[in-house]
Amino acid sequence: MRILIAVPVYNERKYAQRVLRRISSFHSDVLVIDDGSADGTPDVLRAMADSGEISLISHPANMGYGQSLIDAFDFADARGYDWVITMDCDEQHEPEMIPTFIKEITKDDADLISGSRYLVPRPEDDLPPGDRRMINTTITGVLNDLLGLSLTDSFCGFKAHRVGAMRRLALTERGYAFPLQLWPQAVRADFRIREIPVRLIYNDPNRYFGGALDDASNRLTHYLSVLRRELVQPGQASVARASCCCG
Repeated sequence: MRILIAVPVYNERKYAQRVLRRISSFHSDVLVIDDGSADGTPDVLRAMADSGEISLISHPANMGYGQSLIDAFDFADARGYDWVITMDCDEQHEPEMIPTFIKEITKDDADLISGSRYLVPRPEDDLPPGDRRMINTTITGVLNDLLGLSLTDSFCGFKAHRVGAMRRLALTERGYAFPLQLWPQAVRADFRIREIPVRLIYNDPNRYFGGALDDASNRLTHYLSVLRRELVQPGQASVARASCCCG
């Protein structure tokens, strides 16, 4: 079984080398998707790619978090990988969890294994910014009601995706609303979905989304709009661009 770790990156010079080397200590096949970084991150990533530590896709301009994931799935499919584990590069996802995801993959009873920061609360969990928890709770409840799911965390980017199953989806959402297209399509394609607990980490509460999405009410409205469009016109989600990551 071939597993790829895919890491979307945007302006992560502070974290990139340290996080990626921690990831590589648990699994050697690592793809980084640099989404038009402009803070020196590309220099760090190119050096790591040249040394063979990572594979690298570089967007010439910022195209959005969702587009980075779509590119990762295409890369994995074209190269014969069986699974893609996605995770962030800002130390909010623990590389130490990679063996746990791989263990869950080997059970062969799921097509999408989603990390949940709220499934099993822990004393060491960080307190997320209030608007992010509110939006996650609201959207998760809407998805559960509309799709018959029982999710506890619809926005966690730490996930394992079966490549053969992902092939059946038509993902086009380029921005942060990507999960609002992923979940309806996964249900429509009859994915077997499981959640596993991951630690809740927010080490930088000042991280931003960019533009109008920095306003919580605008962000919630946008997410609901993408979900509504996906339910009415599957595969026709917006191509709104955004800069940073996480829901």
